[in-house]
Parts: sequence; structure tokens; C-alpha cells
Amino acid sequence: MENAQLIAVSSQSALRTQLNVVANNIANMNTNGYKAQTVRFEEYLMPVAEASTFDGNRDQTLSYVLDAESVYDFRPGATVQTESELDVAINGPGWFTVETEQGVRYTRDGNFSLNTEGELITASGNRVLGDGAPIVFTPQDTEIEIAQNGTITTSQGERGKLTAVVFDNLSQLKPDGVNLYSGPEARPSEEVVFLQGLLEKSNTEPVNEMTKLIDVTRTYESVSRMLKNLDDLRETAIGRLGRVEA
Repeated sequence: MENAQLIAVSSQSALRTQLNVVANNIANMNTNGYKAQTVRFEEYLMPVAEASTFDGNRDQTLSYVLDAESVYDFRPGATVQTESELDVAINGPGWFTVETEQGVRYTRDGNFSLNTEGELITASGNRVLGDGAPIVFTPQDTEIEIAQNGTITTSQGERGKLTAVVFDNLSQLKPDGVNLYSGPEARPSEEVVFLQGLLEKSNTEPVNEMTKLIDVTRTYESVSRMLKNLDDLRETAIGRLGRVEA
């Protein structure tokens, strides 16, 4: 009976992790450039004492569930048109490079603006790097245009060039801050097109996430009922054993 309870608890722990991931995906449905997460589970087999010399039911290996890891879905989200000349979407494999207090990080969120010093920054205030340096505008710059190759020009001339980088193994990217990722050494992307006036939205699929949320909740409740039944069975067994005469 104790084994059944331990297995049920391991299932609940994994379900709780999945519930947190699903809830986070739903909360970020409207976050620009957000990448949805999924949870991978593994079976853990617990060895038990050997009882092959006895007749009847022999000891069997116990199967527990483990939430092995959370992985990201790096497929691009849908793009929407905006009214801002500083919004940029990446069409193709690639990531914007930004400068943070912790070092260089990467994002797909192209919701850019200018700070008080005229530097191109992300929604979180991190400076956008182009060709390894920040992109700076002057108060006299108007009519900002961003070409598909990333070149930025204004009424006063060229102001820099957006660049995108790619990774040989996206699974090595790790979340590090609001909509930011850190990872291995990147290399320039040659296959991207920069789209001015558009934003990449979250790739979360609301209907799928809501379905997962319902399934996880129902399964969790089912396991909870099973644990209660096991407790009731234990209580009944103890009560009956207490009434048995020696």
C-alpha cells in the first residue's frame, strides 16, 4: 500500500510541474516572441528485494514517473502589423542580440524603442546590438527605415545595421530573464529577412494549452481520490486488525 501511495505522489509531483508550465504558457499568450514550453516525462524503475525462491506473487519492479526536463518550442509565432517604425520581426531562423547587465543575450522580441540617449532598446530596456555595437539615433533623425537586410537609415543618413544570429543546437539555449535566452557561441545568420512594422507574437496555441490544463487538472484530481481511497483502506485495515483476538 505504501508503494502505491509513493507512486501516486510521484505522479502528482510531475503533474504539478506540468500545470505550472501550462499556466506559464497561457499567461504569455500575448508576449511578443515568447516560446512555449513542454515537459518531458521519464519512467523511473525502482528495484526491490529479490523473491524468486518463493511461490506465488513475486516482487516486481516499481514504476515511478519523473518530470525529466522542460523543453522549448522554438517554432516562430505569427506576425502582426503594428504602427511603429521601430518594431521589427525576423523572418527565418535567427535571433536579435541584446546587451544586458549579465552580458550578451538573445531574443525574438522586436518591440524596440529609443531611450533618452537615442539608443535602440528592447521593451525591457536592454540595448540592441547591431554589428557588435549599440545603434544610436540623434534628435534630428526622422523617417526611420529598416531594410530587409537590416540596414537602418533616417533623414540624416545610415544609423547602423540590425544583425541576427543562429545556433547549431537550439536545445542548448537557456531562459535568462524576461523573454531572453543565453546560449553557446552564436554565428551570423545569412537566411533572415527583417520586416519593419511587424512583430512576432507568442507561438503558444491557446486551445491546446487549455486542453492540457483541463487534462492535467482532471488527472490530478483522480490521483487525489485514489490517495484518499488508499488512506481509507489503511484505516479500515488497522481497525479490523485491532479487533482480532490473539
